[in-house]
Amino acid sequence: MTTTTAGPVLVHDDAAVRTITLNRPQKRNAIDIELRIALAEAIESADRNPAVRVIIVTGAGPAFSSGGDISTMQRMSPENAIERVQLAQRVIRAIWSTPKPVLAAVEGSAYGAGTALAAACDRVVAARDATFATTFTNIGLAGDMGISISLPTRVGVARARQMLMLPRPIAAPEALDLGLVDALAEPGQALASARADAGRLAAGPQDAYGVIKALLTDPTTVDPFELLDREAACQSGLFDTDDFDEGIAAFREKRPPNFGKNGRP
Repeated sequence: MTTTTAGPVLVHDDAAVRTITLNRPQKRNAIDIELRIALAEAIESADRNPAVRVIIVTGAGPAFSSGGDISTMQRMSPENAIERVQLAQRVIRAIWSTPKPVLAAVEGSAYGAGTALAAACDRVVAARDATFATTFTNIGLAGDMGISISLPTRVGVARARQMLMLPRPIAAPEALDLGLVDALAEPGQALASARADAGRLAAGPQDAYGVIKALLTDPTTVDPFELLDREAACQSGLFDTDDFDEGIAAFREKRPPNFGKNGRP
């Protein structure tokens, strides 16, 4: 049993199960650039390690992830924004590319990119008091980290459209009914429950799991990795809009955003 105890992610190995923990509890595990890179590298490293058969992603402290770190965001050109967005997409590519099962263990809130990160995993185990929300439009963005692919795959296109356009907190029991969550655990027990599932998966047929992931990655016959590129291009374009500028200002000034104030109806 080994644990890495420093940096933006913690890595803990227990037999064939690797647990990767987002480690910014003071920021409710908001995903900044450093965390994006470290998380992608940790998942890619687990994929390359033949001793690791199952991967769990979770968050330190009371939250899974509050989403992208808005405090580090500012208006920028699409050319500059695309690199930032692609760093987030790298995490999702790592989850979808590995043939190994990837589980999310969710305690507390999973908002914005936190919901996207959980939804991209093969299995989502959430505490009964956890909450989810696709809050990208609160700052004038549409969503990234695969949300345009994983969310409709899990809940259907029509419901995903409503969740993205009119975001609201969704309690874990409702998320289970919708298909966003796969299993519930008692508060404080999401990781223990996920580890129990991971133990069962680690003892299973790894080649078969890889085939299952490959066959189910593309339920609509559209290459999901091409869709990630399209999502990144669209999201990066929104970084240079008046609405995004207003969304960031409203966040910093702790007030509701006033979208459309620059001459648009």
